[in-house]
Amino acid sequence: MTRAFIGLGSNQGDSHELLDRALAELAELPRSVLVRCSPRYWTAPVGDADQPEFLNAVAELDTALEPLELLGRMQRIENDLGRARDPDRRWGPRTIDLDLLLFGHAVIRHADLVVPHPRMARRAFVLKPLADLVPRLEVPGLARVVELLDALDAGGVRCAQPDASEKGA
Repeated sequence: MTRAFIGLGSNQGDSHELLDRALAELAELPRSVLVRCSPRYWTAPVGDADQPEFLNAVAELDTALEPLELLGRMQRIENDLGRARDPDRRWGPRTIDLDLLLFGHAVIRHADLVVPHPRMARRAFVLKPLADLVPRLEVPGLARVVELLDALDAGGVRCAQPDASEKGA
């Protein structure tokens, strides 16, 4: 089994529900075990500011799937949850976004997959929830998660645990 970390994000529809559904789908992957998920955070959009805030988290998964097979299954989960890819708006709004951040200690350079995720070291919305799970984890070729996070301004990453009003109670 390989320990993988998957970034989750949503800014359309009921983002908490969509993250819950994505996590449930990840938990059902063959030859895989969903270990845990970080707390959730609200963050400003990156690259395309004309859209709602994102709800972000990181999932920790033990898997015997190969990296490209895991990626394909993640993309199927996105499609099942209504993800529409707009080629004119790469960083636009989305129901769900799943990114393979880390796959064990592997460094992968493939046309369809780059691991560690090529922009994770510049994204507080990835590093904050990842640091909640594994602050001392070494990101291959970079530094420890907490060191990468300390180099960024994470002031816009706000805790987003749902309360009764957000859950429709």
